[in-house]
Amino acid sequence: MVRGSGAAWDLRKAQPYECYEEMEFDIPVGKYGDCYDRAVIRMEEMRQSTSIMRQCVTKLLSPENRGPVSVVNHKVSPPRARDEAFDGSADPSLQALHRGFKVPAGEVYAAVEAPKGEFGVYLVSDGGDKPYRCKIRAPVSRICRPWISLPRHMLADVSAILGSLDIVFGEVDR
Repeated sequence: MVRGSGAAWDLRKAQPYECYEEMEFDIPVGKYGDCYDRAVIRMEEMRQSTSIMRQCVTKLLSPENRGPVSVVNHKVSPPRARDEAFDGSADPSLQALHRGFKVPAGEVYAAVEAPKGEFGVYLVSDGGDKPYRCKIRAPVSRICRPWISLPRHMLADVSAILGSLDIVFGEVDR
């Protein structure tokens, strides 16, 4: 929606996470913010995503990036240091998974670029293994707000607008 209206905003470029700072990709931007712009941008976003995936595969297959991978009976096993991720215990069993991770006390907001926009999670922790508060903000919650008042649109435009917004009503219920 934002890129379709002319703003070149992408979390992967503005606040890079994971390996996005190493990837080369463009941010598709529209001019008018109409259904056609959103459809063209969605197609270009798919092309850019394909390019990012190809870059990742090339990076994974390069000899300098290959790490130890254990394959037994055609199944990929988890990394050896898995037990260190759970409270420092040496028990990588199901009980260790149920205990969870010790999270430092405080609050944090983290967001990623999702197919429909920014997907964010806000956590508040008291230092235990369960968060005090968890707020998940899906991109669809922001897409639906303009539907409160649509004075300039005709009823026949609704299906085209809904189709271009790609609303997932399961997220709206949340």
